[in-house]
Amino acid sequence: MTRVKRGAGRPTLEEVASRAGVGRGTVSRVINGSPKVSPRTRAAVEAAVLELGYVPNTAARALAANRNDAIALVVPEPQTRFFAEPYFSDIVLGIGSALADTPLQLLLTFAGGERERGRLAGYLDAHRVDGVLLVAVHADDPLPDRLAELGMPAVISGPRSAAETLPSVDSDNYGGAVAAIRHLQSRGRRRIAHITGRLEVYGAERRLAGYRASVAAEPLVAESDFTEEGGRRAMAELLDRAPDLDAVFAASDLLASGARHTLRAAGRRIPEDVALIGFDDSAIARHLDPPLTSVSQPTAEMGRVMTRMLLDEIAARGPGGVGGPARGRADAGGRQTVLATRLVVRESS
Repeated sequence: MTRVKRGAGRPTLEEVASRAGVGRGTVSRVINGSPKVSPRTRAAVEAAVLELGYVPNTAARALAANRNDAIALVVPEPQTRFFAEPYFSDIVLGIGSALADTPLQLLLTFAGGERERGRLAGYLDAHRVDGVLLVAVHADDPLPDRLAELGMPAVISGPRSAAETLPSVDSDNYGGAVAAIRHLQSRGRRRIAHITGRLEVYGAERRLAGYRASVAAEPLVAESDFTEEGGRRAMAELLDRAPDLDAVFAASDLLASGARHTLRAAGRRIPEDVALIGFDDSAIARHLDPPLTSVSQPTAEMGRVMTRMLLDEIAARGPGGVGGPARGRADAGGRQTVLATRLVVRESS
């Protein structure tokens, strides 16, 4: 193997190729993760990279391919909600696992206020990322439409409506609600109430629809906001309106946790007097007293599937990347993926 005298500057691709005894193109394929390299050649190149201390010039590679090697996770919510709700951390875990074997960086961006939205708009207009993952988007949020105008590859977690135009990944919110109500009915509960999440979120709307389709009696609904405090207030409202209620289906575990506090303050035993079910099957559900029956949604898997879909969208656009049409993917827009939910039964019901 040819010996290369290392200079004072940064090692080059040509030096790595010479040290490994291969061509420049072979080194490039190894660095970019191409499968079209034999294990022996790959090992030789990797050994040369390590010996020389070669660092790929990712900026030059990105410029040559019109790529930034970065995707953005955009959360149109205040930071306080992001860090308070287990849903978001599970989504991030799934996204991270899907990106682990790629060169892409994940940029977390909040867009809960006007100033944040303004900064984000400028960032996206400058095409500084290759694609966008959106979570917790409201029905009237203009951001997804802005991304479409920019030709920015994007995938949304939970569609804004049944007519969503962006590719999306969601859990079966309707089916999960139906399973929860049927379980309560099988336990002899007849006066079943529902605490909703924010109904501008399509997932909350679908959970409400599943509840309404399943209850035999007049629906008993209190609208709320996915927070623990919201659950406390909604439960107090329900007890005022229907003191005889014997079960509650809450649209999230945080809501159920708040409802539990109000029920206990009112002297109601769980589940003897009032059965309680949440949604998410988060750590909160397992640690409540009594442990909470909850609809489990595969949140981390949603993050993984969203990311894979986005990577497919980026790859389909070819070297042109952002702003170009997807090649061979005329059906990409509006592609909807729904993942199954399951009811995890615990002592609260």
